Amino acid sequence: MSAARVPAVEGWFTMDESDPRLMGNRCTSCGTVFFPKASIACRNPSCDGSSFEDAPLSSRGRVWSFTTNHYAPPAPYVSADPFEPYSVAAVELAEEKLVVLGQVEGGTEGLRVGAEVELVLSTLFTDDEGDHVVWKWKVVA
Repeated sequence: MSAARVPAVEGWFTMDESDPRLMGNRCTSCGTVFFPKASIACRNPSCDGSSFEDAPLSSRGRVWSFTTNHYAPPAPYVSADPFEPYSVAAVELAEEKLVVLGQVEGGTEGLRVGAEVELVLSTLFTDDEGDHVVWKWKVVA
């Protein structure tokens, strides 16, 4: 029997392995797109909107910046024991031009500012509930 796959953060991304998407929303008054989702009021300072519609975001973008984390983050993050360094990238989404931070899948080969990346799903950790899944950025070969 395979382990259940559950999102580590509910509602932030789809669990569609073939076409994973971050889930943002769009202000119905001004059209501004947000991630994570806006909930009370539009974050655009020139808009007083408070109504939003779901907006699946681009699954590809370009690396805006990146770094490698060599220290274990504090709880509630669950890290491997012993801790293994991992890279994070700020990615400008292709269509929305939003910059979204996420871990990098695999090593840093090919990772550079301007590199094209795609959204993938990956297991963050496993416990009695199953595999806790997050989105990561993977360099497009």
